[in-house]
Amino acid sequence: MKEAGGKLKNIAVFASGRGSNFFAILQEVKKGKIKGRICCVVSDRHNPPVFELAKREGIPTHWVCRKQFKTGDDYVGALIELLESYKIDLVVLAGYLKLIPAPVVSRYRNSIINIHPALLPNFGGKGYYGMKVHKAVIESGVKLTGVTVHFVDERYDNGPIILQKPIEVLPDDTPETLAERVLKVEHEVYPEVVKAFCEDKLLVEGRKVIWKE
Repeated sequence: MKEAGGKLKNIAVFASGRGSNFFAILQEVKKGKIKGRICCVVSDRHNPPVFELAKREGIPTHWVCRKQFKTGDDYVGALIELLESYKIDLVVLAGYLKLIPAPVVSRYRNSIINIHPALLPNFGGKGYYGMKVHKAVIESGVKLTGVTVHFVDERYDNGPIILQKPIEVLPDDTPETLAERVLKVEHEVYPEVVKAFCEDKLLVEGRKVIWKE
C-alpha cells in the first residue's frame, strides 16, 4: 500500500489499558491524515481492553511480558523479533506501564515515543503514572500542568521532548476532573506527533527535537 507522499510507516502500539490514545491515533490513520499503518498492538497484560478495540479493527494483538520468559535476554529477543516481523518503523507507547528494555530502546533509538500527562521533567519518572500524576500536580499547588510527548530512552520519562501543551490547573480541580481535561489534549497532540514522525519531520539533535517544515 503506497501513498503519493511515499511509503507508509509501520506502527506498533504498546498499551496496558483501555487504549484511548490508540483509538485517537487510529481514527487519524483511517482518515488518511497519518502516513502510516498500525500493524499490531502489544501489551504486557493478557487481555486488556485495548485488545478488544484492536480486534474489532482487524489489528493483530500480542501479549508479551517478562514473566513468560526464563531470562531477560529471551524477553528482549522476543520483543525485537516481534517488531522486526512487522518491519516496524515507529513504536507508540499509549498507556504502557512497563519500562522498555534498554536493548530495544537502542535498536529503535528515536523511533519510540511516549505521552505523559504532565509537563516534563516535572511530575515524571518511576511511579508517576495515571491518577498519581494529577494528584501530585494538585497537591503541589502549581498553576499549570499539561501534556508532554517525548522520545523514549533508557529511563522513565527522560527522552528528548517532542511537543508540550500546557493546561491550567483550576482552583476546584480534583485529580479526576484534571485527568479528563488532560486526556482530551492527549487525544489532540499525540496524533499530531505521529503524523509528523511519519512525514519525517522530526529531527533529533542531542536533547533537542526540531520540527522540520
